[in-house]
Amino acid sequence: MNLKYLLITLTGLFVNAATAQQRNLIDPLATKETKSLFKNLYKLSEKHTLFGHQHATEYGHGWSGEANRSDVKSVVGSHPAVIGIDLSEMSGQPQEQIEKTKEHLRKNVIDTYNRGGVTTVAWHFSNPVSPGGFYWVDSVSLPAVKYIIPGGKEHAKYVKILNDVADWAKSLKGADGKLVPVIFRPYHEFDGDWFWWGKSHCTVDEFKALWKFTVSYLRDTAGVHNFIYAFSPDNQFNSEQEYLARFPGNEWVDMLGMDNYGDMGRYGKYNLDAAINKLRIVSAYAQKNGKLAAFTETGLESLSNPNWWNDVLLKVMKSDKIRMSYVLVWRNDTKSATHFYAPYPGHPNIPDFQKFYDDPYTLFEKDLKAIYK
Repeated sequence: MNLKYLLITLTGLFVNAATAQQRNLIDPLATKETKSLFKNLYKLSEKHTLFGHQHATEYGHGWSGEANRSDVKSVVGSHPAVIGIDLSEMSGQPQEQIEKTKEHLRKNVIDTYNRGGVTTVAWHFSNPVSPGGFYWVDSVSLPAVKYIIPGGKEHAKYVKILNDVADWAKSLKGADGKLVPVIFRPYHEFDGDWFWWGKSHCTVDEFKALWKFTVSYLRDTAGVHNFIYAFSPDNQFNSEQEYLARFPGNEWVDMLGMDNYGDMGRYGKYNLDAAINKLRIVSAYAQKNGKLAAFTETGLESLSNPNWWNDVLLKVMKSDKIRMSYVLVWRNDTKSATHFYAPYPGHPNIPDFQKFYDDPYTLFEKDLKAIYK
């Protein structure tokens, strides 16, 4: 082997080692299964994207609480690869109700894990210091962030809520006896004003303090080691600088995401070039910094476009320089005739969705093989 070839080989090995070393979870004590999920999601994203649906197995169009059912499975024969759940009922309720919620969500997460699927956890967190729920309501909502961060007068109340979250996380034991890893995505769409943690209701420093305290408390104090932490603004950015305006730092985030309905057909408005550009910003930063990237929420309510899955979503996802570990569409309401984002039996959108399902690029639960190993 000549010297030049040896130097090139060694340089390549060092670069690969550095990249591999860089691509680590922010929790050095993360469980083996959590590390495996992180690495497998990254590897799969080279050529694929996992498909996700919010509340897919809890309820759907015209039904609720049926074992092993989802509208997606009823249509194509497989559950989504990623199932979205929500901790919305984990606070602001009597403790008895919170315990019921823990049990309901625990079973859902464990069932998904036992089948080989992945869970992502959102948190529509009811305002802990005022009425108004998770939305900002001008007449009643208080800017809770400043009250619950360290030094705030309601900080102890937030710690108690986080203890419930931590107890739940540490109770997620699969059939194999292992702790189930989940993607934890708190305080999403923080660049809008519709939630009490939105940009008009707290300063940049307050938001960063909230994020850092939440992660450090769960990870370092409460001993939660099965979370992958996801940071996901809405689509209110057009540059990396804007995207990172409230970013707490690489040491506090495992996954970079974006929620985007506005460029994807909401109210009949399509701006696919903008959607592609924004996903490229997310993807590029994730690649540079050893993070996962995901299209954390999107969808077209009522699926009024018969070719939305392939002409819109897949076209955007498959664009050059976009690498997303998963894409998640929003929920199918049980009673509403219009509030749904995935097809259900009898919906005219099914042929397009079947084509989306059949595309080798998209992965559903049946396609996943040993993602925790």
